Amino acid sequence: MTETAASSVPIPDAANWACPLPLRDSPNIVMGHGGGGAMTAELIDLLFLPAFGAAAAAEMGDSAVLAIGDSRIAFSTDSFVVKPMFFPGGCIGDLAVNGTVNDLAMAGATPLVLSTAFILQEGTPLSVIERIADAMGRAAEAAGVKLVTGDTKVIDNTSGGPGDVYVNTTGIGLVPDGMDIGPARARVGDAVLVSGDIGVHGVAVLSCREGLEFGTTVASDTAPLNGLVEAMIATGADIRALRDPTRGGMAASLNEIAKASGVGMHLVEADVPVPQSVKDACGLLGLDPFQVANEGKLVAIVAPGDADRVLDAMRAHPQGVGARLIGRCVSDHPTMVVAATGLGGTRVVDMPIGEQLPRIC
Repeated sequence: MTETAASSVPIPDAANWACPLPLRDSPNIVMGHGGGGAMTAELIDLLFLPAFGAAAAAEMGDSAVLAIGDSRIAFSTDSFVVKPMFFPGGCIGDLAVNGTVNDLAMAGATPLVLSTAFILQEGTPLSVIERIADAMGRAAEAAGVKLVTGDTKVIDNTSGGPGDVYVNTTGIGLVPDGMDIGPARARVGDAVLVSGDIGVHGVAVLSCREGLEFGTTVASDTAPLNGLVEAMIATGADIRALRDPTRGGMAASLNEIAKASGVGMHLVEADVPVPQSVKDACGLLGLDPFQVANEGKLVAIVAPGDADRVLDAMRAHPQGVGARLIGRCVSDHPTMVVAATGLGGTRVVDMPIGEQLPRIC
């Protein structure tokens, strides 16, 4: 703190300020760069893509759809650094399997095989690694995929703590002939659907990490969604786009689709299913439920005449019983997502800048 000569009133020294959202012109990597929001996009657009040059693919989504001979495959990779590694409803093991399975499913693919790579800190108990591996095996069996290859590395543990485990999973799935699901396909008039309660995973991890209680135990919604997507596709509906709203939550996913397609989106906030425990947690901590991560939910953009039958199919599946119509794609405010509030106003549902809850996946 410094003081003015005239009044002796303390003036804060800005050099020592700390902000929950990191400054976007930082010359170094900060936690926000891993949040799946605007800072992640800037890192990709301004550093990785120019560095990759001609080697970079035209589209760099959660899954790439590639032509291999007469077939098309979806290919995806993801890394998991969640802390704590075990939380209500799951652990880093089933999270890693489900996360990659879901990324493949969002391209309309049938997931087939996964690789599993482990980075283990020296000193990590073998019993911890065994629990994680067991969870991965059970999750892979539930999703109907095989774990076919992998890698293991050990790194120094300079903190002297019990050791961390980081997991990378890469997956391959088969895309049926004629399947065309992608964010650029959204059109004005399309319905915006969500498969159930949002914000549950982020709050589950946060409550476990910080020892917070919200009147009930909040369990993660981590689950494979390929079966739900198959049921939706089986209706014959025109499903334009699918996203599993993980980092950055539903807000990031819908903004990505709006930007890619050029449409606006108008949501009805009261129609978005947010459980009371998530509302309480977000109210206490100043978080927006739309920006809190999910690991077992999807958002879908569906042709207007197909919304009802897709909703019926979703609600008939265990992972979609809480499915809701939450809004429409509109011609107004192109590339922007807005929501009608309970007070009769409208608010912008913006892409998060960084990460509200670091290391939730």
